Amino acid sequence: MFRLTIAALALSLTAGSALACGQDSDCMVGERSYRLAMPEGHDGTSKVPVVVFAHGYRGTAAGVMRNGSLRRAVSDLGAALIALNADGGSWMLPNHPRDMDNDGASEFAYVDSVLADAAQQFAIDDARIMVTGFSAGGMLVWNLACARSDSFAAFAPIAGTFWLEPPETCAGPVASIIHIHGSSDRTVPLEGRAIGPTKQGEVDEALAMYQGYGAYGAFSSPVRYGDLACEEADNPSGDMMKFCLFDGGHSFRTEFVRFAWEQFRQSGRL
Repeated sequence: MFRLTIAALALSLTAGSALACGQDSDCMVGERSYRLAMPEGHDGTSKVPVVVFAHGYRGTAAGVMRNGSLRRAVSDLGAALIALNADGGSWMLPNHPRDMDNDGASEFAYVDSVLADAAQQFAIDDARIMVTGFSAGGMLVWNLACARSDSFAAFAPIAGTFWLEPPETCAGPVASIIHIHGSSDRTVPLEGRAIGPTKQGEVDEALAMYQGYGAYGAFSSPVRYGDLACEEADNPSGDMMKFCLFDGGHSFRTEFVRFAWEQFRQSGRL
């Protein structure tokens, strides 16, 4: 009887540790994973808003969580940070150079699973989620804005756009979007560049497609927000769209995430 009790206890502890996940360990969804950090000092019960972050090419969720500046900034916003994890370090999206016929369905299903799992395991407010990402992660964000706009409150792609060209139209409700890019980015140039059988798309084409889809008006003259020069537009539904440039190349700054969050919060989106 004693041996059975010890064995049962050991099994229980093993199962508990296998289920534990968060900032320093993977949360599993099928064969894929993600990581999540709750804001510092969270009481474990009150629901908090969320920043979902998609890493760049060959990045990892663990690498995102090692970015202390990003983690602290999101925590200071009172939000949880979800770090998505590409399968093999590369987001498989439409017109991807490794699979031109891919429609992105596997990535969209993965993100769906992450959001459902996180809402079940953690005290998060699934009506107040901003998704952002850098470079290839920014490409995922643009695709999510077209395919999963009802899953997020706002979108903030950084230095990434569609492969090849934007889709002809999008599905779901119109979203609020802030696109941030370096004016002299040579890795993901504003005018696009050829890669294998495809190319990184032109940012202007993505913006024009979404302006038409969302019934946004014309962009304003640039408005300065610190180091960012932003052209702005809105639509009759009150959604916002901003195209923000900074002087520099292919780089990520935590302040971009904070800026986008505050803009969306002030507009009532978060």
